[in-house]
Amino acid sequence: METINSKKGHIILLNGTSSSGKSTMAKEIIKELPEYFHLSVDEYAYFIDLMEARDDKRLIPVETYHYFHRNIAMFSDSGVSVVVDTLFDCEESRKDFFDVLKGYPVLQVGLHCPEEVLVLREVERGDRRIGNAKGQINIVHKNMYYDLSIDTHQDDKLINAKKIINLI
Repeated sequence: METINSKKGHIILLNGTSSSGKSTMAKEIIKELPEYFHLSVDEYAYFIDLMEARDDKRLIPVETYHYFHRNIAMFSDSGVSVVVDTLFDCEESRKDFFDVLKGYPVLQVGLHCPEEVLVLREVERGDRRIGNAKGQINIVHKNMYYDLSIDTHQDDKLINAKKIINLI
């Protein structure tokens, strides 16, 4: 089967805890690289939730990340470049991502932030469980190699976006 575009789209992987600034960073990158599209695991999970009928216990029996990672590949196979905003909250998710996207043009960026800042961001947002990000710190970055690591608290979002763009 032929792909729509024989050249694979680039994938910028933004991996970090909840409230580490992944969505903010993705939006900043897209301002600078309008040919890229933002693909968020949070929005994808919302899409899956809409499909399910939780009250009737009609659930999709496959983890959301399974479909999410394959959709990333689908976009790349079609020549579409994406900024992926995700977090590897378990080893299975991390492994699945790299199994599915082996050989794809992926730039791996780790987003880091001090614990106290993550908690403050959770409080300010008001839509997160306080302490969620702190509980993810030792999981999200485990067994990860990054082309670039960024402290989203230390530098301005535009400066950080340009660091990422300079690696493309």
